[in-house]
Amino acid sequence: MTHTITHLSIGLGWDPAHADGTRARPKDIDLNAAALSFAGENFVDAAYHDQLTSRDGALRHLGDSVTGDGDGDNEVIVADLTLLDPAVTTIVFLVTCYTGQRFDQIANGFCRVVDNVTGIELVRIDLGSIGAHTGIVVGTLHRPFQDWALTVIGRPINAQHVVDAVPQLTGYLH
Repeated sequence: MTHTITHLSIGLGWDPAHADGTRARPKDIDLNAAALSFAGENFVDAAYHDQLTSRDGALRHLGDSVTGDGDGDNEVIVADLTLLDPAVTTIVFLVTCYTGQRFDQIANGFCRVVDNVTGIELVRIDLGSIGAHTGIVVGTLHRPFQDWALTVIGRPINAQHVVDAVPQLTGYLH
């Protein structure tokens, strides 16, 4: 029997240091996690550093880190799929670098998707492997039937902010 996905989180972490190992000033590197919901190809809502909760309450950003200080996830977005507006067909998870550094310039950057019911890490991406880009489409949640399914994308985009990313997401909408 397969497990139905109902509660996920995307975690994002990095260290406040340049790729050459030198210490960065606290605000030199600011990565951002985002979850955007769509109905077909139409943008519906989002949770990210400027809007911490979607209108339906299903997507919640738990706080913006502008430094990367601390161990583990520096930013987390929680998705409660049971609360989603029924019109939503796709959720896109993405990471951007607000301060413009390429992922290959950021120390120990990663993002991951966790099933919060089972505690299983479904996806983990080393951001350094993405190379000379400022954004990544981590993956999508979509409903091929009645239940939600996660598709891992892991594709780079050039975007420093969620607004820059939206026009680049059309090809990932189901």
